[in-house]
Amino acid sequence: MELVKRYIAAVQRELPENKRDEIGRELNANIMDQLEALQEQQGTLNNSAIASVLKTLGHPRTVAQQFVPQQPLINAAYMPVFKNTLFMVLGILFVIQMFKMTTVWLSFDHIGLFGYLHGLASGFVEKACFAFTAITLSYWLISRQHSEKQIDRANDWQPENLPAVGASWQHISLQTIFTDLASYVFLLVIVWFPLFASVEKIASGNIILSTQALWILQLSSPVIIAGVLFSLWQLRQRLWSRPMLKANVCLNALLVAIALTLANISPILQLNTEQWQGIISVARLERSAMITLLIIALFPAWEVLRDLYRLRKTT
Repeated sequence: MELVKRYIAAVQRELPENKRDEIGRELNANIMDQLEALQEQQGTLNNSAIASVLKTLGHPRTVAQQFVPQQPLINAAYMPVFKNTLFMVLGILFVIQMFKMTTVWLSFDHIGLFGYLHGLASGFVEKACFAFTAITLSYWLISRQHSEKQIDRANDWQPENLPAVGASWQHISLQTIFTDLASYVFLLVIVWFPLFASVEKIASGNIILSTQALWILQLSSPVIIAGVLFSLWQLRQRLWSRPMLKANVCLNALLVAIALTLANISPILQLNTEQWQGIISVARLERSAMITLLIIALFPAWEVLRDLYRLRKTT
């Protein structure tokens, strides 16, 4: 029965020390019962027959987990809160990094578009790794403190507080909220940076919008700020309602109007003609900027049509 002893020892190595003897005796009794039943059928047992029985029981690590299931890194009771906390923090960090890199990009001429995207990605990944580690360790410590006596949150809810039945589209994802929020923050930095930056920074930076375009965007600042507040409203509610749909229709209609207004002015860009000479004509760049603005206008226009359709469906 050397194989049985080796098998039980392998299982015990995967178990907590205070449970090894008890589980080892129980497992040994179970195996011996199976071997005795097999011996009554076949007579003398050889190592091959014993190995077949042990193989049927499963790998020692699998058997050990059946007796003492491994505890997850974070207790299942805390997992929904952990995920929500993680996504919220990562979204906020992305907005902060967007603000920081946009300011740096506008301040220094040597940072091109590739440098801007690289700085945005690398800075966010660095902060995200630290945030993920800190949040995970925090919830791991909380889980270990309540490993024996878990906090039961099932009794904290009330049926009367559950949201009404609605379509699947009514749920607003955190990704959508923070993407919109980062876009609005980016626009605000672009619009108001020239007012606070020094003349030297403006002259040496990456500000390529014309004075007229910046003036239109500055007049549109209340709409952009409303977009920021609307994103925060979405973050609080997380479900589309009729008032929220109506507000989104108005907001996106204004964004369409702003984009179309910018597409119809001339010039849109403030360019150094000598810098682009021999590469591409200023007229072609202006036309590309106009087409880009028209394409940008299609996105809020689609949201206007989408939300009008949803309003009709929710009546």
